Parts: sequence; C-alpha cells; structure tokens
Amino acid sequence: MEIFTAKKPFTDFIERQKEMGKKIGFAPTMGALHQGHLSLYSRAKKENDLIIASIFVNPTQFNNPQDLEKYPRTIERDLKLLEQTGEVDAVYLPETEDIYPDGLKSKSYDFDGLENEMEGKSRPGHFNGVGTVVEELLRQVQPDNGYFGEKDYQQLAIIEKLVQKLQLPVKIHGVPIFREKSGLAMSSRNMRLSPPQHEASKVIYETLKKVNDWFRILTVPEINKRVKDIFEDQRGMALEYFVIADEETLKETDFFYKGHNYRAFIVVLVNDVRLIDNLHLD
Repeated sequence: MEIFTAKKPFTDFIERQKEMGKKIGFAPTMGALHQGHLSLYSRAKKENDLIIASIFVNPTQFNNPQDLEKYPRTIERDLKLLEQTGEVDAVYLPETEDIYPDGLKSKSYDFDGLENEMEGKSRPGHFNGVGTVVEELLRQVQPDNGYFGEKDYQQLAIIEKLVQKLQLPVKIHGVPIFREKSGLAMSSRNMRLSPPQHEASKVIYETLKKVNDWFRILTVPEINKRVKDIFEDQRGMALEYFVIADEETLKETDFFYKGHNYRAFIVVLVNDVRLIDNLHLD
C-alpha cells in the first residue's frame, strides 16, 4: 500500500495507472475509520483494478469550529486498518493547500434545492464545503467509480448531483449503512460516546424500525408525534429533527403519495455528540 502526502507525486502516480488502463475505485474519508468505511473498499475491490483511499478532515464543511476541533484524528491507526484489509492500493493524505490552493474557501454550487433540505437548514454552507472537497478530489484521483455510504444519504444525493452537473466521468455508488450489533449506525463520532451513552443510542435505530412498521398504518403527523414522544422520554438525548422525505427530492412530506419512495431521516444529540441515521421505508 503506497502512501502519498503531496499532490504532485500522487497525481503523477494516478496518470501512470490511467496510462496502464487501470480501472480506479475511490472512497474519500475524513479518517477515524471504522468498519463502515472499510465496507466501501470491500465493495470497490470487487469492481475495480486499483483502489484509492483518501483521508482529509475538510474544514469548510464544519459550521461549528468546536466540532472541527473535536473531530477524532487517528491517522496511524487508520493507515494500519487500511493496510490490514489488503484491499487498498494507495492512500492520499493531502495538505490543505493541495485541496485549497487559493485559500480556505468553498465554491458555491446549485444542487437543485437538495442543499436546502434537512442538514442544509441547520448547517448553512455545509454542502458547498462538501462539494468543493469532493470535486477537487475527484479531479485529482480521476476514478472510474466513487463509493459513498448511505448513512450520509443527503450527502450522497448531493455528490450524485455534483457529478451530473459538472459532467465528471465517474459513476457514484451508494453503499448500505454498516451497523453495530445494537443497530447503531457506525460513525466516527461514536468514539466520543461513553459506554452508557453508546448503549442508550441504540434507541435511534429501534425508532427507525418502528417508523417502518407505522409507515403502513399511520399518517405522517401521527408518526412524527410518536417519534417526538419517544425522545422526550430519553435522558441525555435531544431530537434535533426527524423527517420523512421523498427519496428523490429530499423534500419533507406530510402525506404518502402512491408511486413515490420515502426515507426516514433522524438526527439526535447525545449530550454534545450529533448522531445521524436514516432508513428506506418499504
């Protein structure tokens, strides 16, 4: 597994691989890797000749400076994990100036309104930061296939829209959420939970499964009330938002229309740890 810490040697390496006709699979991360990240590379390995990982904590997608400061950085452990998989051929660890040569600022994008829903409402500018770093990485890596987890479903939709609008020659793949035995969606933020908080947080996925059952028999307002009631009874937890949205537009719905696909989205604060999850409703 080769490790690159600067843009020029890395892009030279990519050019050589492209000249040899290698099909490249790529999954960018912000590090603090877990099994969910590794599942992206397992999927990529089945469909490509060369697998690239990147680790870069992107400052422009954090609205809260404290959140950026607290974000776990475990680079040595991450590299060891990637090495152990035997599935990653090269890791790119860019410096900030490799991604932001003109200074630390985001580009401005139009994602056809996807950026204004859910996360966009509470984190203005967040998806411009995501779009900027992903566009730059895709241009440098030049992958044939890009892999992103469905835990950040709105981000996945934004990246698909980005690739479509910029006509980038890459196919984006969503990879199902990887869950712990309790059902809690794997996240780098889980490292910040105490053991009791970790145990209590399983209520998030349990609630989503109940929503999937209620989806067949209750109205949207009735479901919303039941979810709100569940989290009012949870000590040390606060429901930031719960939304049932159209999977294509990500717009919140107040009624289930025939022929549309829906997904439940939830964000819960466990003390100061922000946990997100979602589930397709069938």
